Amino acid sequence: MLIFPPGMVAFFWWAGRKRQELMKGFIQTRLLPGLLSGISPTRRKIRQACLVLAVACAIVALARPQWGFTWQEVRQRGVDIVVAIDTSKSMLAQDVAPNRLARARLAALDLMQLARSDRLGLVAFAGSAFLQCPLTIDDAAFRQSVQTLDVNTIPEGGTALADAIEAALTAFKEGDNHKVLVLMSDGEDHDSGAAEAAKKAAGAGLRIYTIGIGTSEGELLRIKDAQGHDDYIRDDHGNVVKSHLDEGLLQEIATIGGGFYLHLSGAKTIDTLYESPNGLASLPKAEHQEKLVKQYHERFHWPLGAAVVLLIVEMLLPERKRSSASLPLLSSSLALLLLWPGPAAGSPSNALREYKEGNFDQALRDYQQLLERKADDPRLHFNAGTAAYRNRQFEEATNQFSAALNSPDLKLQESAYYNRGNSSYWLGEKNPDPKQRTDAWERSLKDYDLTLKLNPQDADAKFNRDFVKKRLEEFKQQQQQQSKQDKSDQQNQDKQQQQQDPSNDQKQQQEEQQQKERQQAQQNQSQQNSGQQHQQQPADQKKQDEQQQQAAQQAQQRQQQQQPPQQSAGQPKQSEEEKEREAAAYAAGQMTPEQAQQLLDAQKGEELMLPAKPEGKPVDRNRPIKDW
Repeated sequence: MLIFPPGMVAFFWWAGRKRQELMKGFIQTRLLPGLLSGISPTRRKIRQACLVLAVACAIVALARPQWGFTWQEVRQRGVDIVVAIDTSKSMLAQDVAPNRLARARLAALDLMQLARSDRLGLVAFAGSAFLQCPLTIDDAAFRQSVQTLDVNTIPEGGTALADAIEAALTAFKEGDNHKVLVLMSDGEDHDSGAAEAAKKAAGAGLRIYTIGIGTSEGELLRIKDAQGHDDYIRDDHGNVVKSHLDEGLLQEIATIGGGFYLHLSGAKTIDTLYESPNGLASLPKAEHQEKLVKQYHERFHWPLGAAVVLLIVEMLLPERKRSSASLPLLSSSLALLLLWPGPAAGSPSNALREYKEGNFDQALRDYQQLLERKADDPRLHFNAGTAAYRNRQFEEATNQFSAALNSPDLKLQESAYYNRGNSSYWLGEKNPDPKQRTDAWERSLKDYDLTLKLNPQDADAKFNRDFVKKRLEEFKQQQQQQSKQDKSDQQNQDKQQQQQDPSNDQKQQQEEQQQKERQQAQQNQSQQNSGQQHQQQPADQKKQDEQQQQAAQQAQQRQQQQQPPQQSAGQPKQSEEEKEREAAAYAAGQMTPEQAQQLLDAQKGEELMLPAKPEGKPVDRNRPIKDW
């Protein structure tokens, strides 16, 4: 770009000057206007500019510009390596510069540089162990996990090599081959059982390599206090602690685990671990499909297309002015270039591009437009279901995956069953109706079972099936407990109502008695005011009195039936004052002290005893605690 376009501009300027000198040397000056009539200097400059710009665009296209990217999964072959680093306080010893923990971190990063095609994981351990970084090919994630290690990563002090080996085993999935553990420590094991754990891990297919950090002479352990001053780590008796490298234990663990032991000294220790005849590089490689790389989009065709257009313009634009008859040719050529058909809207490539860019809603619409033309294509249904799932339209995703099951491709059927199971699970998760949620999760389990029938080795389908099955069982248990609780609440409510019924019956009896008295008073007043009418109608009045007496007898019988049973012979009888007090309480709608005591006794019978606190795992207090 700095040579060719400026050089071409300089060449065209020099060529124009040279042309003028030659024409003046061969042709007289008075004849030049006649010979150059019709030649346009502006057209000549436009042609030259088009040629210079075309060359510049061609150079840009050759530079292969790239803009935008998508993540693409690539296949690699490597070994699964878990690095376990001791983060106890003894790793602060400075017998190796700057200290043991810093050297261990640097050694782990050196191993990452050598194991480019291997998956790496990280375990931090002290008094206990923790999987800091799962197996991954992402170098940035592993590097960040290593750099954050310090003596405060594991709050429990001490050094437990057995826990580190057991934690490393949890990083590997079932069926993984060529499992490797690289254990970096000073070997001061404060808990027994490291050899037994190594033997158990070797039986599970784990190969153990150990790296000793420190010196046999040891170093006094220093630590900074709260004010930032240096102080020594002391034991329970106040003695200063001195940490030594225990190479014997590390060699024993490596021998049991089928590896070898190395002492971290010099710059070639990790190279020896990886490239030696029995090192990590000599182990059989397993194929992984988990690494994602950035696949950049090529954009060279845009400057290349511009260069082609500029060259066509330079070719079709002459220096002399053309006649009007020749103009349609140029205009039609330019029209063909401008109206050249681009990629059709709604094509599979456009839908895939929208999906990769995260525009799942637009991708779903594009696939639906394609399905209007090819409704029987199971691949389009599967892609539409995937876009709907990513857009959280789970019902639409379920329908599309169901339509994709018509494919004769068993691999596509397996993926459709698996994704439909995922969609059914989320449909149930978002449904508040317990019955519909249970049905959706049961459909999800059936889809996972069908997926495993097509591919029994599908680990993701196994995991999802177990997860949904556990959620479904827990949900059913919650529904049963809720039903029992509702039934218990209903029984308690009925019991309370039954206890309150005697008061209600007594109140009802009093209301009926008062109503009877009011009717009797009205009848007496009516007899006094209309004595003559009663004399004129003796037969009707007598009949009415008999009906009232009969109704009063029936009401009295009902009251006697509703009254509580009499007290037994062994119980004391209530006095007349107590009966009057109870009647007054009933009339006021209150409970008597006896009834309140009965209700409290009934509630005490329903109280539940709190469960006793379970006893935890017994702790050995005879062994001194070592927090380093």
